[in-house]
Amino acid sequence: MTRRELITSLAGMAVAWPVVGRTQQPEKVPTIGFLGAGTASAYKEWVAGFVQRLRELNRVDGRNVAMEFRWADGRTERYPEIVEEFVRINVGVIVVVGTPATLAVKRATSQVPIIFVAVSDPVGTGLVAGLGHPGGNATGLANQQSDLAGKRLQLLQEFVPGLRRLAILANVDNPASILEIGDVQIAARTLGLDVALVEVRRAEQIAPGIETLRGRADALYVASDPLLNSDRVRINTLALDLQLPTLHGFREYVEAAGLVSYGPNFLDLFRRAAEYVDKVLRGAKPSDLPVEQPTKFDLVIKMKTAKALGLILPPTLLARADEVIE
Repeated sequence: MTRRELITSLAGMAVAWPVVGRTQQPEKVPTIGFLGAGTASAYKEWVAGFVQRLRELNRVDGRNVAMEFRWADGRTERYPEIVEEFVRINVGVIVVVGTPATLAVKRATSQVPIIFVAVSDPVGTGLVAGLGHPGGNATGLANQQSDLAGKRLQLLQEFVPGLRRLAILANVDNPASILEIGDVQIAARTLGLDVALVEVRRAEQIAPGIETLRGRADALYVASDPLLNSDRVRINTLALDLQLPTLHGFREYVEAAGLVSYGPNFLDLFRRAAEYVDKVLRGAKPSDLPVEQPTKFDLVIKMKTAKALGLILPPTLLARADEVIE
């Protein structure tokens, strides 16, 4: 081989090497960012349902997707830094739970697709332009919490005969809770109930807030909110100490010694959120994916709590329950 032929051959190999290297590199898998407004333990069952549904759709963490979970632990000031991190690591989609966290993510990025779960009134809070055609970069699942206030209070009257004084515990920094408070107050007036509102913004305000109800309320309505969800065991323990029956928006509160819940099945919502994620990773735009409403609603009762409160529940009421937890 002549010197010219050798140089030509080596030059050809140099060009070919990077191509070979590129073909051998593993394909970069999409990353799913998951922002939980509460604690990891509070979301454990819901996250398991979300991950399981992704597996059923052939999206397996560590194989063909990567999942990054971040928990705000009820601290709203953490939302921006978590979203900033997601943008920095170039996630393909952000899954976010609750209205305040979703609003924070929407403010932080107009480019990354957002799938929200359990948001109250996504149109009224400005998250989407419309349910059928969301526009923008966000879509997902609403929870209809505010729409259920009247039905919940009617149920509570069956649990607490002679109910006259209703207390509401709510995180007033949550726009969804403000909407829910208004609906509960309207429903309470229709039923002739007096209402006392306990406003909280931080976890340390919960205990003293509930203590103010001693001797002033016959039952406690707990507005659905990530901060309160993270503290649900303490809320129900304090309420039991005051002999206050509690009414909640979903079953996990009842598992934590609450009396009764009526609302959307959150496990179902999280499974359906996985389906949105799959569609986005396949190329669908959030602006074209309609916002969906809950399709499953559960009435859940805790018998141990009823007995501790001295309540005798009629068999007809128990028969209507989707689940009775002993």
